Order: sequence, then structure tokens, then C-alpha cells
Amino acid sequence: MIHKDKAKAKILVVEDDRFLSKVYSTKLTAGGYETLLAGDGEEGARRVAEDLPDLVLLDIVMPKKNGFDVLREVKSSSKTKDIPIIILSNLGQEDDVKKGMELGAVDYLVKTNLSIHDVVRKVQDYVVKSSLKK
Repeated sequence: MIHKDKAKAKILVVEDDRFLSKVYSTKLTAGGYETLLAGDGEEGARRVAEDLPDLVLLDIVMPKKNGFDVLREVKSSSKTKDIPIIILSNLGQEDDVKKGMELGAVDYLVKTNLSIHDVVRKVQDYVVKSSLKK
């Protein structure tokens, strides 16, 4: 689903912290990606289904619907199940990471362990990997 030209890759950031979502959006846009934002889990699940992004950055602790529920919903739909999802959360316990990966995330990143540049590099890595599979 990811376009070969990263400038056309559409990244959905599902994050309830407005400051963080703006930072991710700014850096990803500067990196040549089209960036979409969702401020809670319900909006995130809806935007995945409607916009069919090439990759999703997904927080876990959010209002209305948590990230695990969003991940479960996205992966249960034939229309969206192949969209790569990277969890980006402050929840870093082994059980949380295991649950995220079992539900279908391609990666689980702990916010406090990474810089914004690390996150952008991870996105770029998955965009390249996915485009090579096409």
C-alpha cells in the first residue's frame, strides 16, 4: 500500500497530546510525507478506514478508544489489515509491548526512549520496507 516515492506516503498520527502530534506532523511533513492527524482513538479508527494511510503512528492511552482497541479494529478489517501500525506510547511494560505486537503492530516504540528524529527514521524504514514488498 505504501507508495515507492516517500513524498507520497500518507502517515496518520493518532495522538491525543496536541503538542506531540504537531511536532510529529511538522517533522514528517518536512521529511516529505503527507501527514494526517487524529486526536483520539475513535477518530483514529475512522480515519484509518476512510483515508487508508500508508502507515499509522498510534498512541495507546487516549480518550474515547484506546490504541489497543484501534489496533484490534484496524487489523480485523480486510480493507485495513495490511496497513502497518507503529505503536508510539509511554506504556513500555513488557506486557504492553507483547500485547501490541500480538495484536498486529509492526513495531512498538516507547516515547521516552526516542527522539523525534528516531521516530522519523523508523517511519522512513517502514516506508522503504513496505515499498520493496510491492
